[in-house]
Amino acid sequence: MHSYDEPVYLISIVSSMLNIHPQTLRQYERDGLISPSRTSGRMRLYSQRDIDRMKMILRLTRDLGVNIAGIDIILRLKEQMEEMEYEIENLKGQLQDANAFGSVPKSKAIVKKSRYDIIIFEEDN
Repeated sequence: MHSYDEPVYLISIVSSMLNIHPQTLRQYERDGLISPSRTSGRMRLYSQRDIDRMKMILRLTRDLGVNIAGIDIILRLKEQMEEMEYEIENLKGQLQDANAFGSVPKSKAIVKKSRYDIIIFEEDN
């Protein structure tokens, strides 16, 4: 059994699995939508992650009629969302750790909505 990211599939296998011409895979690579690994002999090898990404690209083009530029934007936004979700989960873990070690509970915390505090001094006469 191979890992999800391990490049093991040749272009002929992937094109057969996805029912597309190998030239389509090459074109998507030139367009920057996929980036398969290469052997020392420059043969393309695809991982299961690459195949799943291609399935999404094909759904967008075939079923929804999205063009290459649109697919590129969608994929970039998807990657940004995944990064933010990871960061949110990380921050949730840090918050749980802070609460577990006796920090101020959320209900008692002071939240400042401004970067500046205004302090007014009275003059002594």
